[in-house]
Amino acid sequence: MQATFATTLFDEWSRCGLRDVVVCPGSRSTPLAVACAANAALRVHVRIDERSAGFFALGRALVTRRPVAVVVTSGSAAAELHAAVAEADLSDVALLVITADRPPELHGVGAPQTIVQRDLYGTMVRRFEEPGVARLDASGSWRPLAARLWSSASGEVGRAGPVHLNAAFSEPLLGAALDLPVARVNGAPWRSSSARLVEVTRVEFAGQRVLAVVGRGVDRTVIDECIALNWVVLGDATAQGATPYFDALLRSDQFAQRARPDLVIRLGGLPASKVLSSRLREWNVRTVAFLGAGDVADPDGLISEQFVGLPQGDEQLADQEYVLMWSHASVSAAECVERTAKESDVLSEPLVARVVVEASTEHHVPLVIGSSMPFRDVEWWAPTRQSATFANRGTNGIDGVVSTVLGVCAAGKGLGFIGDLTMLHDVSGLVDGLGEVGGTCVLVVADNRGGGIFSFLPQAAALATERFEQLFGTPRGHDLVAVASAFGHTAHRVTTVLELRLAIERGLSHAGLTVIVATTPDRDENVRVHDALNQLVIDEYEGAS
Repeated sequence: MQATFATTLFDEWSRCGLRDVVVCPGSRSTPLAVACAANAALRVHVRIDERSAGFFALGRALVTRRPVAVVVTSGSAAAELHAAVAEADLSDVALLVITADRPPELHGVGAPQTIVQRDLYGTMVRRFEEPGVARLDASGSWRPLAARLWSSASGEVGRAGPVHLNAAFSEPLLGAALDLPVARVNGAPWRSSSARLVEVTRVEFAGQRVLAVVGRGVDRTVIDECIALNWVVLGDATAQGATPYFDALLRSDQFAQRARPDLVIRLGGLPASKVLSSRLREWNVRTVAFLGAGDVADPDGLISEQFVGLPQGDEQLADQEYVLMWSHASVSAAECVERTAKESDVLSEPLVARVVVEASTEHHVPLVIGSSMPFRDVEWWAPTRQSATFANRGTNGIDGVVSTVLGVCAAGKGLGFIGDLTMLHDVSGLVDGLGEVGGTCVLVVADNRGGGIFSFLPQAAALATERFEQLFGTPRGHDLVAVASAFGHTAHRVTTVLELRLAIERGLSHAGLTVIVATTPDRDENVRVHDALNQLVIDEYEGAS
């Protein structure tokens, strides 16, 4: 009966559109693992670390834009998924989290691998279901159960995000599936719903200087529509087609005064730039949020109006001169940065970001960016992103990023850009690599021997060097090339722009995971490099004004 229950779930989910299932080895989850592996419509990825599995599943969901299932056994295995569930919740990423559990009679009596899994993830999940041990007289509820979970995860009902099915199984755990409960006619899923209809109140912006600030959750189509309305679009590192170099430009008081908009439109999350946030507070102009791309971040409380749906032009166009002003300034900043880059072939962190983004565009492959400095360097110093770009910006953490990169690249081809501590934090992701499905992944690691972002924060000046290094810089002496090689992956160290470009080319030309460790200046020098670049852009703009 339990085999029939599990087989029915995956049959229904495959009818809904499920294609990827991430499975972690475990005994109690046997019915689920066997059922999904027997379904020819499903691609099964096996990973031995549940925390890595959760972020790998998240990467698959990001790149495929459809729900991905992750199956784990009972006990601490279920707890290991918590960080990935938190990220999926805040980033609106659809995950079907399926935890096997012991039956009720084994709870509270000291049975092994038994914890309280009911509502384990709290309010982070869109739906929680706990149907109990499968019973024949309840078989008519199995397909609707699967459909409810799918609808809640995929965003057919409310925001997309993670859902949790806690399924109890009794021994014996192996068995043959019997005839499944009747499915819908012609293979249709048990329950389907049309796209949600939304109403948008008209926002007048004709002839105004409109600045759209976009972040997590906003895709290329929406950004292109904003640009078509003559809106200047400033976006985070994941934003495709947005205006680059805005952080450096806004450090100029002259430019910030000229760039003051009449109207600010907010979509999705916030860029990482504190300079932009400061200028938005300083300008304090009318700020409107559209919720069609997901929840809008507003930590400063600047939004005065919120509308459902997405912007609609209705033949309105904003001020073209405002767009041209931003465009000319951005081009000027780009030329300034490019001149500086040509003066030396020695790598810096902004240069690594530029090379990686250029490679992503040239080879038409997705890019996954780690948090902390890689995300900021792509946002601030890289050219406009043209390929799909992803980052775990729900919780903004470095946890699981290697696994997310591998999830995006599995069965395909892609790039990752992370820091050295981010690699070490998720080194277990290297154990399974791309898995049996294969693919091509080039993971570029900026190695500045520690946590580079902290050198930009007040702690660096306030604490003695030794204490700062102990608590924040946290350098680690591991040879990252040796670490990656020990797991059987191709690995190289590069020190120049040319070496980095050639290594990326080679890595993208063959299957498997290639780790490229890019040696960058020490973290104090990195701060000086950023300060110098910012000053060059300011001087270039103000000298030309």
